[in-house]
Amino acid sequence: MSEHVLTTAVVGSYPQPDWLVDRDNLVNRLPPRVRAQEIWRVPPEHLQEAQEAATLAAIRDQERAGLDVISDGEIRRESYSNRLATALGGIDRERSGTAMDRTGKPAAVPLVSGPIRRERPIEVDDVRFLRANTERTIKITLPGPFTMTQQAENAHYPDDESLAMAYAEAVNEEVRDLFAAGADIVQLDEPYVQARPEAARAYAVKAINRALDGVDGKTALHLCFGYAAVIKTEKPSGYSFLPELEAARVDQISIEAAQPGLDPAILAHLPSKEILYGVIDMSDPAVERPETVAARLRQALGVVPADRLIAAPDCGMKYLTRATAFGKLKAMVEGAAIVRREVAG
Repeated sequence: MSEHVLTTAVVGSYPQPDWLVDRDNLVNRLPPRVRAQEIWRVPPEHLQEAQEAATLAAIRDQERAGLDVISDGEIRRESYSNRLATALGGIDRERSGTAMDRTGKPAAVPLVSGPIRRERPIEVDDVRFLRANTERTIKITLPGPFTMTQQAENAHYPDDESLAMAYAEAVNEEVRDLFAAGADIVQLDEPYVQARPEAARAYAVKAINRALDGVDGKTALHLCFGYAAVIKTEKPSGYSFLPELEAARVDQISIEAAQPGLDPAILAHLPSKEILYGVIDMSDPAVERPETVAARLRQALGVVPADRLIAAPDCGMKYLTRATAFGKLKAMVEGAAIVRREVAG
């Protein structure tokens, strides 16, 4: 059986060291939508060097755990979305806006006061650094146009769909440059298609497809129920927006499955997609046994063939301790190996 069947990958994030970030600040708040410099423990003049050192540690941990597809751990970010979302032209530099978070509470968000435009590369240097420091398959993540629209106050465009399409144009330019810089996979993070399914049905796939129009390279899209460290309520056992993504111009769909106890039957609605299937529960600090991971993968194999199934954690790994995150990834790799041997006969 091919070694490329039942591969393993991260979703995106990995724990930032306690010497780099104020973990209490990180954990005891919603993910910031605007810049949150107070998260960093290191002074600005030393921050880039510190972030690079921490990124190297994240890369080595993923390699030691045995992952096939690794990321930069999103070590340089205050949240998955705010680094790119606040770097675009058209965002007010003096004022923040307000929008409802997925928890139903008002949050400070970027205020769109002019035309959205990408004025410079934003994550390109991150890809170059990652590519220079590993020979493994690499993935970089960035927020998708629908989610950025939901996480902004629109004071310029006539409606949210128009704003989403403007974001899509900017994302498209960034994605092209990320592949040119050496990325093997580029992932759009779109958790708000699950949180706001009615708006998503109106224009999310249209915006996602524009963001990836003409892109030459493997692409992924991630959706979830919200970080286990932040969203404390019980999560639903099914997605309110998932079959619709069969029409999205992406190769892979990344979903949480372990914590919500997902019934994998819904994956039959995504017959053309590779599935990054969450087999590591971020709500449980205990490290899974490889056999637990294997059992979760066997459930998915009842719906998705092995050549389209990729083992991944649920999202929000950044909120774990580094030791726990490493242990969970190692268990995931070992569990995938168990099932790979079974499938090989």
